[in-house]
Amino acid sequence: MTAYLAVAAAALIAAGLTMYSGFGLGTLMLPVFALFFPVEMAVVATAMVHGANNVFKISLLGRHADREVVLKFGLPAIAAAVLGALALGWFAQSGTRVVITSTENMVFEITPVKLTIGLLMIGFALFELIPRFRRLEFDRRYLPLGGLLSGFFGGLSGHQGALRSAFLAKSGLTSERFVGSNAVIGFLVDLTRVSVYVALFAYAGGSADEFNAWPLVITGAVSAFCGVLIGKKFLHKVKMTSVRTLVGVLLFGVGISLVTGVL
Repeated sequence: MTAYLAVAAAALIAAGLTMYSGFGLGTLMLPVFALFFPVEMAVVATAMVHGANNVFKISLLGRHADREVVLKFGLPAIAAAVLGALALGWFAQSGTRVVITSTENMVFEITPVKLTIGLLMIGFALFELIPRFRRLEFDRRYLPLGGLLSGFFGGLSGHQGALRSAFLAKSGLTSERFVGSNAVIGFLVDLTRVSVYVALFAYAGGSADEFNAWPLVITGAVSAFCGVLIGKKFLHKVKMTSVRTLVGVLLFGVGISLVTGVL
């Protein structure tokens, strides 16, 4: 029962926030699922909830997606997501990590992947929070680069939304187009990486019976749908400046958590 309550609460809160920030669901759900399953299975379970949530958001706001942004950002992201998912399989086999013990009862694990993503997030957060940098916008010709970064790290660890939002927030989109484009691109990446995860799992000799996270995945998906509905109710009242501030704060917080090994 504790597992269901934890997953439901995390999904509800994170999905509500992600309506405005464009990320947060996967970032919060991954450590929650990791409490009950091995990390590799937690990544897959998180991807399924994340993908289902994006499908739901597309049904509500997909019509607002900017086609140019989706193509320029989404296609490179899909290709990079395949590489990231394959890299996850390699890391899972190699066990590459750095463990730092700071107290008697707490062990903080910092992997090269976490450190890299965390530093990128902190850098992007400064662009959203420092007034001098906040006025800057990325030219749309840099969208493919953002897609490559976001897609690769999405396939590798699930941390795709933060990097994607950092680029899209400075691409001159309205709140509705920002959310719609984010949802469409996120779904494409989720579909790609889940397909690769399943293929790797089957290649390693795994069977569907070994994946026992379905009850919690369904719980997380339903709770996320409720969070999206709550968030949508207030979306039209939110200005893009507020969205960018929220993106910056969450980027910085998650970045610090990853660099220090909290997440």
